[in-house]
Formats: sequence, structure tokens, C-alpha cells
Amino acid sequence: MTDSLNYEAAEAATATIDAEPSVVSALETYTVASNPTYVEQEGIRVLFSGESQTVPSHKVGPKLYDYYLLHHIMDGQGKFSTETKTYELQAGDAFLIAPGRLVSYESDAAKPWKYCWIAFQGSSADDLVGRAGFSEQTPIIRVDDRMDVPYQMKHITTAFQERSVAADLIAHGCLHLIMAKYAGMQRQLDDTNRLRPESEMQQTVRQAIQMMSTQYAHPLSIEHIAESLGYSRAYFSRIFKRITDMTPVTFLLKLRIDKGRQLLRERPDLTVEHIAASVGIPDALYFSRQFRRFYGQPPTTYRNQVMQPDSTYQRKS
Repeated sequence: MTDSLNYEAAEAATATIDAEPSVVSALETYTVASNPTYVEQEGIRVLFSGESQTVPSHKVGPKLYDYYLLHHIMDGQGKFSTETKTYELQAGDAFLIAPGRLVSYESDAAKPWKYCWIAFQGSSADDLVGRAGFSEQTPIIRVDDRMDVPYQMKHITTAFQERSVAADLIAHGCLHLIMAKYAGMQRQLDDTNRLRPESEMQQTVRQAIQMMSTQYAHPLSIEHIAESLGYSRAYFSRIFKRITDMTPVTFLLKLRIDKGRQLLRERPDLTVEHIAASVGIPDALYFSRQFRRFYGQPPTTYRNQVMQPDSTYQRKS
């Protein structure tokens, strides 16, 4: 089966024939092109792209797709509906249809929208859209971009139409530039303390945990971590606790105490002072107090117990 046949149904997904059969307006335009190659680049494959000036009140759906379908509005206005919410959109806005989600979208009766679109899928697609700022709760992004994103999508469509040998590379690169544009706009909104979509918050927290896990033995402050990730301490602490149910201060302290506990078991030659310093706590008394707080006994008592030949601590720890 040829590639064009493979995507015949996919191309029809955004075609104007989704509406009831009627006479096509002279003002209506519709262009779509499929990827001429079947290559997945880094877990992403762009399937097809296109552009359409819709007729007034043109409606698609309710329906679902088995791939991601991103629309960017170039002119006019309309509405996009999920199973739980309807969004009023205009030129410069974008909406993303996720696989398996029942949606519909309709152009305005007075100012029907013109939009371009790109369809893609792959093992890395979920991560890509999350990094751009999209989520199940936030399927739209208001970027007020009428030129850059449409230009990138047009570049993809042209490469597909010309059946360029580098079409898949062009599509892959342009898709990432589009998502970077959205991510950049979302970052500007974050600067006004708007919480990021859940997937981006999780990524930020993962980066922070990785930093703590590799640098716990060094002087490491929450202010430094937040600043290196581009946030204020207050905002960073808020999203960290939202994801982990623990403040970053407590998380870092417990990480250091846990590492110290491991050294108490594995390095009987080290003093408590040496162990405390080795996990980033220069004050051995403070280390001992916090160890008791987390484990209910002083570090020396814990070490004596695990060093006993028949100790249950040795078997459990």
C-alpha cells in the first residue's frame, strides 16, 4: 500500500468534506500534503500538513484521531470543543488535538477562520507537546503569532509537495521550532507566576532532584537550584511540593541524611563527623539531630545495631 493511500483517511480528517455535502464557497481553500517518506526521527514522525480557509460555520466533528493534530489560526475566529470545555479562539491562537480525545471545532459565521495544521505521532510525541506547554487540561495556547508558525508549517507542506529527499528532516526540524515557539511564549507567562502545565512542572522537579542527587555533598542551596532552573525560590518551592508532597528543603535534607545512613552501614572506619561532612552537612551535631528526627535514634546507636552479626538492620538495610 502506498504512502498516499496510508494517509488517505488521515488527510480526510481535516478536509471540508467532513461537513454535510454542499456547494463549496469560492472563498474556500484547502491544501494538504503527506510525508513522502516513512522515517521516524528521534521518536517523532510528521504525517501530513496543510492549510485551509474555511467557509462560515464550517464544523469538524465530534470525532477523534489516533495521532496528534495541531492547528494554528492565521486569520478569523472560531471555537474548539473538548468533552469538558469550549474555547473561543482567534488569529494567533493554537489548539492541539491529542490521540483518542473526542473533539469538534467550528469556524465563526461572520469571520470564519483560516488555519494551518500538522499531524504527527511517535514514542516521543507526548514529551514534545508537554514541553511546549500543552496538556489534557490545557489543549490551547494563545501566542498571538500570525507569521512564524504558519511559515514553518508552510515550509513542511512545500517539502512534502515537492517530495524532497530531505522532507522528513525538514518536517522534524520545523515541528521542533514550532514547539519551541510555543514553549517560549509559555515561559513568558510563567514569569508572571502562572503555573506551568503538569508535565512541565514534573520535568522541572526531575531536574531539581537530579541536581540534588549529584551535588548533595557540596554547598547547595534551594536559591541556587531555583535560580539555575530559571525561577524564584517561592515559585520553585511551590511546584516542588505540589509534585513531591515535600518542600525542597526537606527533600534535600532527607537525601543527605539517607546518604549518611548508607555510609554508617558501609564505612565503619568513618567517624560521624566525617560522614556528616561527606554528605554536605559540616555540623556533626546538626547531622545527629536530624538523623534522630528521621530515624528515631542517634547515628551512633544505629551504627552499633547494624554492625551486630545477627542484626535485622543488616538484612533490611
